[in-house]
Amino acid sequence: MTSDSIHDSTYSWLRLLVTVLIATVANVGIWAVVVVMPAIEAEFGADRASASLPYTLTMIGFALGNLVIGRIVDRFSVTIALIGAALGIALSFYLTTLAPSILMISAAHLLVGICTGVGFGPLIADISHWFLRRRGIAVALVASGNYLSGAIWPTLLADILAESGWRQVYALLAVITLATVIPLSLLLRRRVPDEAHGIAQTASDLRAKSAGMSPRTLTWLLGIAGIGCCVAMSMPQVHIVAYCVGLGYGPAVGAEMLSLMLLGGVVSRLISGLAADKLGGLRILLIGSTLQCLALFFYLPYDGMVSLYVISAMFGLAQGGIVPSYALVVREYLPAREAGARVGFVVMLTIVGMALGGWMSGWIYDLTGSYQWAFLNGILFNGLNLGIVLLLLLRSRPRRPEMATA
Repeated sequence: MTSDSIHDSTYSWLRLLVTVLIATVANVGIWAVVVVMPAIEAEFGADRASASLPYTLTMIGFALGNLVIGRIVDRFSVTIALIGAALGIALSFYLTTLAPSILMISAAHLLVGICTGVGFGPLIADISHWFLRRRGIAVALVASGNYLSGAIWPTLLADILAESGWRQVYALLAVITLATVIPLSLLLRRRVPDEAHGIAQTASDLRAKSAGMSPRTLTWLLGIAGIGCCVAMSMPQVHIVAYCVGLGYGPAVGAEMLSLMLLGGVVSRLISGLAADKLGGLRILLIGSTLQCLALFFYLPYDGMVSLYVISAMFGLAQGGIVPSYALVVREYLPAREAGARVGFVVMLTIVGMALGGWMSGWIYDLTGSYQWAFLNGILFNGLNLGIVLLLLLRSRPRRPEMATA
């Protein structure tokens, strides 16, 4: 088989379609817990902090799942990883329906998060092996599966929740996950030939050599940069509703602004993916991080309702392509055979950044009584991210013509 028959082939595009469908279903656990949280709070008479614990543990598990399942994909196959994760998701949903307390529900959601991790970093790493010239848009489409899941499932689940209750929602999701993810995963059994790995490895070795850093150093630098960018990213995404409530606009307005961010994020991911095929992941990462920083600055002087709608749309368009760009940089600079583990590690740290930033922004608000310093904190962490990306760009020589499609 030649490289042309492996990469960017008709099979590659069909595999991409199947992967996006899987991602849209596999990521449902992240959004389901948000939908059912008020119902759980009401049933158990819990306070808001206790009712939020299942979501917190879901995200912790999601971060760990990206790393652990990424290693499984490298060692075995994405099909085995998906089947195991689907069984785990279904089991954790079922255990949640039997849970007699919020503490037990939270424990089950840790497993939900770990298994849901298969729907992001591991799928991104897998699809990256099947594309060279169009790797950017392929990665962006798979990464958008997370946002598509967030756009589709909450609306569908809200109606079921109103009619049948949250336990029925989770029972149904267990069945849907088994009935869709496992059959679709069987369509991904084909493995990447060694020749394709060799081509990708040659290109990544040349880039890594130009940067003058070991794979471990590069991985850690990208992970730290991911924490920085996502601490910044989390400020508007996690706190925009509370920010609008504090300004007197109400939660509905904040929810609409969050939807604008997510919609802008999908658009941004697709545009960034197309651009990355021309410019490379590192340059797109720099552009996205710079635009995100500028959008954060706009939150400082403007707090009118119309202004916030516009800025939130700008922020979504700026940040959506950042996290997929990290996966592209990993594939461009680091060993191809370790893609699952290294993409999973960097994605895990971006999620840690989201969790840290969400908490940190609330802590700063409690100390100061204002979100202004929280926005400034995000800008400072964004600066850390930009500094690392600029360092990598300055240390890397211009890409040679033969590397342009790698």
